Amino acid sequence: MEHADLLVIGGSVVTMDASYRVLAPGAIVVRGRDIVAVGQAQEMKEQFAAAEVLDCQGQIVIPGLINTHTHMPMSLLRGLADDLRLDVWLYGYIMPVEKQFVNPEFCYLGTLLSCAEMIRSGITCYTDMYYFEEEVAWATVEAGMRGVCGETIMKFPAPDAPSYDDSLAYCREFLEHWQGHELIIAAPAPHSVYMCTPDILQAATELAREYNVPLLIHVSETKDEVEDWINQTSMPPLRWLETQGVLGAKVLAAHCVHVNHEEVHILKKHDVGVAHNPTSNLKLASGFAPIEEMLDTGINIGLGTDGAASNNNQDLFEEMNLAALISKAVAHNPVVVPARQALMMATISGARALHLDHLIGSIEVGKRADLAIVDCNSLHTVPDFNTTGLNVYSQLVYAAKSNDVRHVIINGRVVMRDRQLLTVQEDSIITQARQVGEDVNRFFVKREKSLLEKVAAIGGLEREESYEVQVKASVLDKEAFEARLKHPDIAIVRETVREQYDTYFMFSDPTWGILRHREDLVIEADGSLSPIYTLTVTGPTKEADYGDAIVLSRSRLTAPANRTLRFYREYFRPSEERQINKKRYRYRIRYRGVDFAVNLDQITQPAREGWYAEIKSRTWSRRDAERKAAMISELLKIFDVKSEHLIRKDYVDF
Repeated sequence: MEHADLLVIGGSVVTMDASYRVLAPGAIVVRGRDIVAVGQAQEMKEQFAAAEVLDCQGQIVIPGLINTHTHMPMSLLRGLADDLRLDVWLYGYIMPVEKQFVNPEFCYLGTLLSCAEMIRSGITCYTDMYYFEEEVAWATVEAGMRGVCGETIMKFPAPDAPSYDDSLAYCREFLEHWQGHELIIAAPAPHSVYMCTPDILQAATELAREYNVPLLIHVSETKDEVEDWINQTSMPPLRWLETQGVLGAKVLAAHCVHVNHEEVHILKKHDVGVAHNPTSNLKLASGFAPIEEMLDTGINIGLGTDGAASNNNQDLFEEMNLAALISKAVAHNPVVVPARQALMMATISGARALHLDHLIGSIEVGKRADLAIVDCNSLHTVPDFNTTGLNVYSQLVYAAKSNDVRHVIINGRVVMRDRQLLTVQEDSIITQARQVGEDVNRFFVKREKSLLEKVAAIGGLEREESYEVQVKASVLDKEAFEARLKHPDIAIVRETVREQYDTYFMFSDPTWGILRHREDLVIEADGSLSPIYTLTVTGPTKEADYGDAIVLSRSRLTAPANRTLRFYREYFRPSEERQINKKRYRYRIRYRGVDFAVNLDQITQPAREGWYAEIKSRTWSRRDAERKAAMISELLKIFDVKSEHLIRKDYVDF
């Protein structure tokens, strides 16, 4: 009789091998990390003596599930901000919180939390894309899980790297450190085409090829993302990635929701694996991936949960169920993605997508002993049938739940027995996660109470205060006003003609002030338009009044606006909007050695007769403001502006 370390015996063994063998009752013999025999229960019992026997009578033994796309530490951000579009969710909420909180300790704890959740749901291997992947890897090893840990690289500063050069250096060191590890595969993970430059993508590709590891990337998740990329490059993302040589690596592309027919064949041509994320795609309204066409083309598709901040769980049983049901509804065909194919996506097809099918994904001799044992003796899983030979797959995909998983074995080691986690201190992790949640909550609540905090949080905006002395007046004769710009004490430094489209956000809380989004189109000499987008917060009150309707106003923050108006509308949620459009003749002048701006405006929406003039100058002290206010009074006389023409309202109040 041969010796073994573990004998898993008595259950229905769903092998997911090439013949889709189901052995009932079956047995699996494990020695060390490997499966050394698979067969009928009685035969294996007679042939092998094992140090440990796991009796699985009445249960189903399946290959450990493979989560092909997630963000492990983001379990600590679960439920932070929901029911938002992807860009608002990512740029408005997740990235500002990450900037504040993501550090090595955050990633270590969040990974342990995710590992515990995944083990409980039968997941034995995952693919991650996040920051501080060194800590992610160590936590994974502690939990006894298998992980493909992708170090995120992008063109923006990241929590673990101030520049993409630093990200690439960190990634190389990370790959070197974990090369050849039993449980961890370190991988480069350039975030996406829109968050990377061609140089970043090509450098990441070279790293993946040099170390012979997968390259992980988000591809074509949303319609807007794809349309923007086509507008920039005249090519859809996958076609463009092919031209950059990126698909020459072992690529795993997450999402692939909006890929066209040509791109599907590009995926097949380069053996690109796809991580399909049904729940995340539904929740973020990203759309429906062409799964039927991909399967018909022979693409290897795995299932992913995405991060717990956008799902909000890491339950692959849910993903199997949805992958089957959604595909049927989209195709109007109930035979599309049958239950067995859905289980394939969560096991052997996911392993193929990761180029790891030689090690995991099925129950076969020579592969790693990664197993999940599902107890199907619950109300929602009985009775059992064997009418078609496919009933067991239906039971797993359409009836079973993640909490039916009773035992989990990874790399030959039992990590959960009878629903008890053996490698992770569950109570301690929950306590620590709640504490992090309280800290994030305080930060979040404080930010949501302040318009200035919300503006400063969304990245690329510098928090600063500027002051302006300014006056506004109606102009009876535009030509006469412009003629006075030739006064001997006035020198025109620069003049431009612009079309300005101002959207003012008003808020129910008067202390917030007003937020203005401006699209400023400078009309060039050849008639072309050069756009400038700005975002400005103005306080609710004026700082001082100097007579002649000259006021000192404060702009709390002025910065480039690098998001869409729709983004700002959904992010700031104003109680009211007002639109002011105008044509502006803008003059930069020097009067007696001091810089001023003189604007001549024609308001086109809401339409108003006549022209309006603004005279303003930046200032930095009260004494300077008083001096410039006196000079503006002098300019009013030069421009022949009478007191009855002065206006004390802003355009938004007209």
